[in-house]
Amino acid sequence: MLSCLLKELTLEKVKYSYRELIFLTNHKIFFKSSTDMCELRDESVALVITSPPYPMIEMWNEVFSSQDPTISNNPKEGNFDEVFNNMHKLLYKVWDEVVRILMPGGIVCINIGDATKTINGIFKLYPNHVKIIDYFVNKGFCVLPDIIWRKQTNAPNKFMGSGMYPPGAYVTFEHEYILIFRKGDKRQFKNVKEKKLRQESAYFWEERNIWFSDIWDFKGTGQKLNGNTKRKRSGAFPFELAYRLINMYSIKNDIVVDPFLGTGTTTLAAIASERNSVGYEIENAVKPAIRDNIKNSIFFLNNYIDKKLEKHREFITEQIGQNKSKLYQSRYHDFYVKTRQETEIIINKLESIEEIDTNIYNASYTYHPTFNKNHKKNETLIKALSD
Repeated sequence: MLSCLLKELTLEKVKYSYRELIFLTNHKIFFKSSTDMCELRDESVALVITSPPYPMIEMWNEVFSSQDPTISNNPKEGNFDEVFNNMHKLLYKVWDEVVRILMPGGIVCINIGDATKTINGIFKLYPNHVKIIDYFVNKGFCVLPDIIWRKQTNAPNKFMGSGMYPPGAYVTFEHEYILIFRKGDKRQFKNVKEKKLRQESAYFWEERNIWFSDIWDFKGTGQKLNGNTKRKRSGAFPFELAYRLINMYSIKNDIVVDPFLGTGTTTLAAIASERNSVGYEIENAVKPAIRDNIKNSIFFLNNYIDKKLEKHREFITEQIGQNKSKLYQSRYHDFYVKTRQETEIIINKLESIEEIDTNIYNASYTYHPTFNKNHKKNETLIKALSD
C-alpha cells in the first residue's frame, strides 16, 4: 500500500497527443477503509460513483460490526433504530472524505436501497436514501434529480404481509435509488484542453434520451463471491449502470473514485470510458477477483464499445429511412450523428491493460480516428438524403 505522502502527488497524467497518438489512463486500487482517502488531494476528483453497504441489510451486518463495536453482528430487536443510526454514522466518515476530494462542480452518484425489518411483530421501513440525502443537503450540496433503478425480478408475489385482507399488506421493493449530488454550482471548463476533451466526451443523442430518464429498467449482476470473504455476495451493480453515470457526469482525463469498489465494476467502466480511476475496498479477500476482472476485461470492453457503435449506426439508418431532419457527419468517425454537439466525439478501443505496479494499472487505447476532409461535403449530402 502506498504511503499517504502520495497526497502531495497527482495521478499519473494522461498522455494525449494528436501527433504522437498516445492515450493512457491510470487506475489505482487501495485495500483499506475509505474513511481515510489520504492518497487523494483536496478537490482533485470529478466524479464519485459507489454503492455502499446497505444499513439494516443482513448481508452487510458483519462489515459494519467489524468497524464499530457498538454495532452488533446480530442486533437485538429493541435497538434497531440505534443500530440504523450508527451504521449511517460510519458511512458519514466516508462521505466526509468524498466532500473533501470532490472538485467544485463535481458529482456524487450513490446507488442505495432501503431496508425493511419486522420489530416485535411490527413491519417497518428503514429509509437509507433519506439519511444520505440529509447528509449531503447539510453539507451544502445541490440535490439533483435522482434515478429509480427498477431491478427486474421473477418473484410472483408483489406484496408482503396479510395476503388478500386490507390493510395489512405491504408493497414489495423492486427498485433501488441512484442519488445524485453536485458540489456547488455547475462545473466550469475554462481552458482549451478541457473544452476539447468535453467535446470529445459527448454522448449520442439517442443515448441521452435513455440515460437521462428517471427510471432505469435492467437486470442486476451476479452477486456470488468465492473465497474467504466476510460476505457471500458482492452487492455489485451492473456494468451498464457505472458506464452510463461515468459518461453522463465526467469527461475524458477525469478521475473517477469508488470508495466501495467491490469486485471492480467502476474501474472497468472508467477504463472503457477513457477516464482515470481510484478504488477503495476494505475486503482484502476480493483482490484476486478484482485483478482478474481488470486483466481479463479487454474483450468484454471492446465488444461493449462495438455494440454501442453498432446501435448508433442502426439508429442513424432508421433516421435516414424515416426522412428525419438534418444529420451531421462525425468529424473523426465514419458515421453520422443527430446534433452538432456530437460531431467531435472520439471513441477509442482498448489496446492493452498492464499492471505497472501492485494494484496499479495503465490502460492504453488504439487511436484510429482521422480528420474527415469531406466533412462539409458529407454534411451537405446527408441533408439532401434526409430532405
